[in-house]
Amino acid sequence: MELLFASNNRHKLEEIALLCKPHTCILPKDAGLIFEFEETFDTFYENAAGKALHLHSLCRRPVLADDSGLIVDALDGRPGVHTARYGRDIFGYELSAAQKNTFLLNNLKGIPMEMRTARFVCALALVVSPTRIFMIQETVEGFIAETPYGNGGFGYDPVFIVGNTGRTMASLSETEKNEISHRGRAVRRMLAIITTLTHEENIHVC
Repeated sequence: MELLFASNNRHKLEEIALLCKPHTCILPKDAGLIFEFEETFDTFYENAAGKALHLHSLCRRPVLADDSGLIVDALDGRPGVHTARYGRDIFGYELSAAQKNTFLLNNLKGIPMEMRTARFVCALALVVSPTRIFMIQETVEGFIAETPYGNGGFGYDPVFIVGNTGRTMASLSETEKNEISHRGRAVRRMLAIITTLTHEENIHVC
């Protein structure tokens, strides 16, 4: 099945596309579509569903959407659903990934490691039609490091220590990350649904 991935983030696409094999995922712009969506909802589920439904209304093809974020307990759950826009309300402009990590670490300065608990969340929405929507959410628990390290991944990966491994997401190999990450877990569950759908006679697949 060919899925349109409701995002303009090529880093996310590359990770999703690898996880979704043998199915293929493409960005809206690669299909000649202009996709814009403001993430204004209060939950990852709602944002993922909103993105998927909006893109599906433009193309009437199977659409997969992801809304992911970082929840930090010592910051009362922030950045949460505002993960991609973290710091924008303070600085007045969009921060780079490195700047967001620095801002996060500054906000946690003086907080001991045992209180730096956090989790990555990934909500996936698959829209086959306006009335056929499949939702999945997965998490991975960990801690926020005191300093970033690791050269892999993207976003907050350099500052997120996975469970009790002592390693950040960015220090894992691609295979290791995909095995344990929130997105890897969510995609594997969604693939089971996609596999079932591709065997249905009444579904349009590309």
